[in-house]
Amino acid sequence: MTPPRPARPAAEPGGAAGATRAAARPDIATRADLETLLRRFYLAAFADPLIGPYFTEIAGLDLDAHLPHITDFWESALLRTTSYRRNAFTPHAALHEHRPMTAEHFGRWVQLWTAAVDGLHAGPVAERAKAQGERIAVNLLRRTSGGSTDAPEGAGGGFVPLSAVLLRS
Repeated sequence: MTPPRPARPAAEPGGAAGATRAAARPDIATRADLETLLRRFYLAAFADPLIGPYFTEIAGLDLDAHLPHITDFWESALLRTTSYRRNAFTPHAALHEHRPMTAEHFGRWVQLWTAAVDGLHAGPVAERAKAQGERIAVNLLRRTSGGSTDAPEGAGGGFVPLSAVLLRS
């Protein structure tokens, strides 16, 4: 009888296995990359119990109709095009008026965004996408909450950790 194999130790995030996974993922380079990333992100966001209702119930977002506009936004932000010509704050302010968004909501958005990026891409543009996503979330939180990024009394502790794994696999 052959003895059972010992379990393989988990790879360290910065170890060789992590570097191999990162090398296997391309950086964000094209509009098509962004469309794939955004579709993956929004499908997870729609299904999320905390922020999903903002997309599905309050905004009634049609992903196929919305995707070209949000792709324009991210293409302008990350690939330095001039395709986005709208005001990104306006729809978020309208959602906030209907049902206030807190640091927890924006934190979950960042968590899912980071996981979606990490699941598909690695490189300088991917890192910029994650940093830009966090900056946008903080800015929207400040603007919708009158300048404060603190969670209201009894509402939990602000941004949730950026340690999502659901979209990384």
